[in-house]
Amino acid sequence: MTTKSNFNKTLDRTLDRANSDVVLIVDDVPDNLAVLHDALDESGYTVLVALSGEAALQRAAQALPDVVLLDAMMPGMDGFEVARQLKAAPQTAHIPIIFMTGLTETEHLVAALEAGGVDYVTKPIKPKEVLARMAVHLQGARERRQARSALDAFGYASITVRVSDGRLMWQTPLARDLLMRYYGTDAPTTPIPVLIWLRRHVALGLSGVEPRRLSTELGPKRLSFRLHQQIGDSEGGGDWLIIMQEVSDESVIEAMALSFKLTPKEAEVLYWVIKGKINRDIGDIVGSSPMTVKKHLEHVFAKLGVETRTAAAAMAMRRIRQLQPQFEG
Repeated sequence: MTTKSNFNKTLDRTLDRANSDVVLIVDDVPDNLAVLHDALDESGYTVLVALSGEAALQRAAQALPDVVLLDAMMPGMDGFEVARQLKAAPQTAHIPIIFMTGLTETEHLVAALEAGGVDYVTKPIKPKEVLARMAVHLQGARERRQARSALDAFGYASITVRVSDGRLMWQTPLARDLLMRYYGTDAPTTPIPVLIWLRRHVALGLSGVEPRRLSTELGPKRLSFRLHQQIGDSEGGGDWLIIMQEVSDESVIEAMALSFKLTPKEAEVLYWVIKGKINRDIGDIVGSSPMTVKKHLEHVFAKLGVETRTAAAAMAMRRIRQLQPQFEG
């Protein structure tokens, strides 16, 4: 187990999170890893190793382990700097870090916690103690991971934003896709409208009141943001957990077409009339000229038995409210 080739085999092994938690051990002395590696492996964990701070950062970004066991004192980049960089990166900021240190002075232990560690064990390492400490922190990490996965599966994406500087600290895979599609941004950049919405709420000092949801439209689809809860230090702002959901009004367009016997294009034009768009804007959206939009509207007026776009919109809204009460006009 102490050979470098064995470590590489461990590093290259396919991760199976369905059956085991993934642990990254970071230590510059291979012999120090042998007993701990074997104990974790025998306990059912998938174990990865890194022999330097640089390798640890690369491996953590690639594998996103469930917990990191980190040697505090290493040549070059020490464990404190590794922890700081892991916590600064949105994709790894959520990973609990347990320091392994032979330094028991209070100042060193405080430094480990300030760098982002959640716990520490002292050398020489006792595998049973490590397993016990890991179990505590993995339980919370596992529950958070399962909750995020469940949210994504049901179409609810989540992100966390640090209020102090507006940095996007965490995003689920679905959230990443949605933010890129609607705003063209990715972590650690929080979309400006989301940041303004969040800071307006913070400025009002209504920490116990859920603010009005933020909504952004993209064609017949819209993305809504709900401020779910505050995490961490309320005095300093902490992090905010935000739940996102994409809603499509394509079903509304289909319902109008069936209800009023409209063609798909006529129903789409009527949808944008309800949204308050003028003919020129509707033409840009649906890929038609304003004159063609006008012709579609004339057909809509005739089928609905009305003479104005206001009357058409009002009739359509009443019908939609009957069919889909949750529709936001």
